[in-house]
Amino acid sequence: MINAQDIKIGTAIRMDGKLYFCIDFLHVKPGKGNTFMRTKLKDIVDGYVLERRFNIGEKLEDVRVERRPYQYLYQEGEDYIFMNQETYEQIPIPAHQINGVAYMKEGMVLEVVTDATTETVLFADMPIKVVLAITYTEPGLKGDTATNTTKPATLETGAEIRVPLFINEGELVEVDTRDGAYVGRVKA
Repeated sequence: MINAQDIKIGTAIRMDGKLYFCIDFLHVKPGKGNTFMRTKLKDIVDGYVLERRFNIGEKLEDVRVERRPYQYLYQEGEDYIFMNQETYEQIPIPAHQINGVAYMKEGMVLEVVTDATTETVLFADMPIKVVLAITYTEPGLKGDTATNTTKPATLETGAEIRVPLFINEGELVEVDTRDGAYVGRVKA
């Protein structure tokens, strides 16, 4: 159990039978009345964000979470098989629990977050930026750098993103896994 005033960004709590991560908090001391904590909590399973107010001194059930590196090995049906980098244990993780699954390729190392008390996987996080090869796009024209016009391109993972006109097939590009945005071209 932790006190409400101990909530910080990244703190995991169990409330109403669900797990939440604190993504924002504010210690509010009004002119009249008691001090309270205004928080934004993100549901670990569904991903929706809820705002909640806690009185100072209120007891909350905290959850101990562990973050470990796991390497993606292969896909088996609907599940993705990962290997723990320390124990070499293999575990399946469903696609809906992996953030940025469309940009994941074999051999990538992801950070897997587990509930330490029950040893259940909560979610897996891709690195924020990954380098991937373009497998198909319309040919680019030299000098097409003046406008912000984009064209569709297919990545080696099968995902489709929008890239500038000067990008060609076979080039390496950096992609933001949170929203699939093109970040930049990578020199090989």
